Amino acid sequence: MRDEFQADLQAVSHLLVTMADGVREAMRQATRALLTADRRAAETVIARDAEVDEQYREVEERVCELLARQAPVASDLRTVITALHVAADLERMGDLADHVAKTALRRHPSPAVPAELRPIFTDMAGVADRMAGKIASVLAAPDAQVAAELDSDDDAMDDLHRGLFAVLLDEAWPYGVETAIDATLLGRFYERFADHAVNTGEHVVYLITGETT
Repeated sequence: MRDEFQADLQAVSHLLVTMADGVREAMRQATRALLTADRRAAETVIARDAEVDEQYREVEERVCELLARQAPVASDLRTVITALHVAADLERMGDLADHVAKTALRRHPSPAVPAELRPIFTDMAGVADRMAGKIASVLAAPDAQVAAELDSDDDAMDDLHRGLFAVLLDEAWPYGVETAIDATLLGRFYERFADHAVNTGEHVVYLITGETT
């Protein structure tokens, strides 16, 4: 029974790493669609979001089975519950990449953001990508120190988010309300993507140490 339990946990772990890699690639593709009006990239992200949703449901099912069949306690229970929380954050990150892609598709064939904002969104995407990569790393090889770094990594995203608002609220903003609304929502999507990455890091720290941050 113990060997079976460990095998089931390993299967869940592999699934979480797959989800992390998937949402990282989704945001990469969504950003490409956003900045270059790449219709195919946007459509790919939207189509594949269902895969992330299905992986989340699979994690839920596996966790429920483990709780019912194995009745884990102590650190084993912590591992199972952490997997469920992590999967929920990853699923939401996939949704946020989907939102970026849909915004890009809605504005196609024009880029969804004006040239003046592209450097900010390029930087936001870079931060999001690094954080998503770190998630995949700590899920594959749990490391409390690396997981905890995600909280400070998020500071860069917050700075960029504030910088975006400074541009949008400037009296010299020339692109009108509709473009400003799009940019505001897009900035929120990237900012929330990073927030869910931070949540995932906190879950991993809890898994390893048993302590909440």
